Amino acid sequence: MKHFHIFAAITLLIFASLACQAVMGGGSEGTDKLPTAQIPTLQPEGADPTEDPAANNTTTSSEFTMTEDAFNVVEMGDGSLIFYTNLSAEDAMEFYRDVYSSKGYTEREILTVVTDATFSIVFDGDPSGKALVIQSVDLGDGSRTIAIRLEDV
Repeated sequence: MKHFHIFAAITLLIFASLACQAVMGGGSEGTDKLPTAQIPTLQPEGADPTEDPAANNTTTSSEFTMTEDAFNVVEMGDGSLIFYTNLSAEDAMEFYRDVYSSKGYTEREILTVVTDATFSIVFDGDPSGKALVIQSVDLGDGSRTIAIRLEDV
């Protein structure tokens, strides 16, 4: 049953991505003309971004770490965060593994799912007691969505 929730979430993320692409004109033609939100990078005063891989990332009121190139950031209101990045799946997965393992989280490898167009990673160790779920879908234009949330898994 737990696996069903993960696969259902991935399916929902894929459909949402396709719907967004259809609304925005679909395909890769003209995507360079689409507006994107420019989110400033916030760092503690005097912080050296080379010391901590997470220190140079865009932040919002969400407690989740985003990639440096995050754009079209949407806080869903239920604690979930969705944004776009131009990182490859491999780079995004490596980024999140580095960030959350350095914070003491442990990847629940049995729930890691990787396909040609998607990935899903689950980490344990959040103070809330919930699992941190990170999912991504390749949009086919060099960008991908990243969805992050806490969930009882």
